[in-house]
Amino acid sequence: MKFVIIGKNIDVTPGLRSSVEDKIGKLEKYFTPDTEVHVTLSVEKDRHKIEVTIPVKGSIIRSEQVSNDMYISIDLVEEIIERQLKKYKNKIIDKGQASDSFKKEYVERDYQDEDEVKIVRTKQFDMKPMYPEDACVQMELLGHSFYVFLNAETDQTCVVYKRKGNTYGLIEPEI
Repeated sequence: MKFVIIGKNIDVTPGLRSSVEDKIGKLEKYFTPDTEVHVTLSVEKDRHKIEVTIPVKGSIIRSEQVSNDMYISIDLVEEIIERQLKKYKNKIIDKGQASDSFKKEYVERDYQDEDEVKIVRTKQFDMKPMYPEDACVQMELLGHSFYVFLNAETDQTCVVYKRKGNTYGLIEPEI
């Protein structure tokens, strides 16, 4: 793998470069040796952010992670990309289209969907028309972080949700 490492508001020290190449280099088992990996390290206040972009034919594999320590961010981003590669293998290598960017072992191996989406419970409830403000009060009374309701003004199904700073948000469908 070929690394292109850029730093924004941070010097890319030999230690950081080595850590990125070691961690992201673990993904080498999936890609051909000429695969380019674009890594951007940036720091804003206490936010240490890493963005990794791996262009492959017909697609892009990308992840970004933020933490209060750059080395933790590097560890996290490697785990996320590896999980993406296993989970979306069939979509990434759609009928051999991008398979020349990946090693033969990766293309031929089957991975289990460990993060497969499973709906384990279905709930049905009567929705009485109410105003968004009333829905916020109902949400607070229930102790939930969101509330689905029928908007009395628009007759549309909407969602109110709790935001940071004790504020609320409203999600409405576009008509």
